[in-house]
Amino acid sequence: MTALLDLDRPLPPAGTLPDGSAVIPPPQLPYVQRELIARATAAGPRWQSLARMQLSEQEIGMGRHNDHANAGVLRRIIGEHGWPGVPLVGQDAATAAWQIALRADTDAFVQRAAARAMHAATQRGTASIRQWAHLHDRCLLNADLPQHFGTQYLRGADGLELEPVTDPDTLDTRRAEVGLPPAADALRDLRLRLAAAPRTSDQKNDGTSTASPTESA
Repeated sequence: MTALLDLDRPLPPAGTLPDGSAVIPPPQLPYVQRELIARATAAGPRWQSLARMQLSEQEIGMGRHNDHANAGVLRRIIGEHGWPGVPLVGQDAATAAWQIALRADTDAFVQRAAARAMHAATQRGTASIRQWAHLHDRCLLNADLPQHFGTQYLRGADGLELEPVTDPDTLDTRRAEVGLPPAADALRDLRLRLAAAPRTSDQKNDGTSTASPTESA
């Protein structure tokens, strides 16, 4: 498992989170907010290049070390505070935590712990169930199991290929249950995003996805 491919499309938060007209209080852990955003922002250009297969083997190896270090930070945060959801760190930092968890392929313990903690947060309405579905699929594939929501794609010789999925005939039903679009629509959007130029550093990192040699939609 190497890269995450769906990383250019903003993913709206779950419907239980405050809408744009609501008054959102400041995050309870601003120092954690700053650290998560800083780490995801620093890694963002590399994640985009990796998704487009624009990195050398040396750069990929160095990136794994960075992702492993970020996973260690996320492990500490979860251990001390639970999943860093919106009330604790704000929407942008919560998305940054999710991005870091998605790329924690070198530390299966952290990735699975993050998925469990994030799922508990979705039950409280403080994390996005749609984002969690990507992370859940990532954990399944890293455990050599078929994915459940069909968010992860492999970049093969003939283009993007869906990674193995449980019961493909009911895939779109499961996706709809967590607010994801039909798989065919998601794949089309993913192809368009990967064909487009990556965001520049001065564009907002709303981080959505996953993709790579394994990508995500």
